[in-house]
Amino acid sequence: MLRNLVAIAFVVAVAGATHASPAFAQIDLSGTYASRMHEDWMERWPGPDVGDFTGLPLNDDGRAKAQAYSPSQLSLPERQCLYYGPSYTVIGPFGAKIWSESDPVTGRIVSWNLSGAVDKTPRTIWMDGRPHPSPHDRHTFGGFSTGRWQGNTLVVTTTHMKATPLRRNGVPTSDLATMTEYVVRHDDLLTITAVIEDPAYLTEPHVISRSYQLDPTVNIQVFPNPCNPVIEAPGLAAGAVPHFVPGGNPFIGEMAKRYGLPLEVTLGGAETLYPEYRRKLQSQYVRPATCGRYCCGWGGGNTGAIGFGDTANLVCTTREPTR
Repeated sequence: MLRNLVAIAFVVAVAGATHASPAFAQIDLSGTYASRMHEDWMERWPGPDVGDFTGLPLNDDGRAKAQAYSPSQLSLPERQCLYYGPSYTVIGPFGAKIWSESDPVTGRIVSWNLSGAVDKTPRTIWMDGRPHPSPHDRHTFGGFSTGRWQGNTLVVTTTHMKATPLRRNGVPTSDLATMTEYVVRHDDLLTITAVIEDPAYLTEPHVISRSYQLDPTVNIQVFPNPCNPVIEAPGLAAGAVPHFVPGGNPFIGEMAKRYGLPLEVTLGGAETLYPEYRRKLQSQYVRPATCGRYCCGWGGGNTGAIGFGDTANLVCTTREPTR
């Protein structure tokens, strides 16, 4: 009887330990992941077209701020070393290194961590149940992130982010924005789906996802290299801030002309996100006779504009996937 009681106690202990193990972590996310550009590669690698606000639920304020943007702002010495915000995880071109930090006493995972990049600061995702700070607390380029397991999905909530681009052509998010990420690993693939909400510039949540692939041959630094600002554009006067006044951006409409789209489509808005909008678009869309940009896919060349439909000099080359 004593042996039976011991055996029963052992089975109960093992079952309890097995049942309790998800409190530590559901799956191991750690590793070095290469960026794969097959998804939204035009936006993530060469960069989106000027005035490409398609697929974004912008309100009037967000659209006006995006149209006033000039990429020459990045040449200002005081802006050259600024980082993108946490949303750069899903809109940027770089791979990622992920690792965990554990409590030395309990062994429990305290945080998951993501590496930085040339223009992105490292991120910490707190797993120890700590609350988010007061809304009036400081905002940083890394934001404040907490995580929780939902089955095999790590759900990350990020607040306290500095204002940062939602798309790398000047589409903004404000410092009121929040982001919820769903991180899933399946074999060697890591998929992150982000839901970005911004009461200042968006009328609806913006959803975007991307995939990474585990690749131990990729060398990714945890911290970005030091940044030293230089004079990139000597013509910028002291105190100047490059911008376009309302209605004065000469490049708005360039994308519509290139792809045969109505201008209002390229300016975004929640209405353009839904299938019903196709009926309105059908009578206005004019398909270009030839391809003038992004003709070769994410593994080929021709990332720049040869012209508006001029493919006489088009040469598609293949290359190894960008890591």
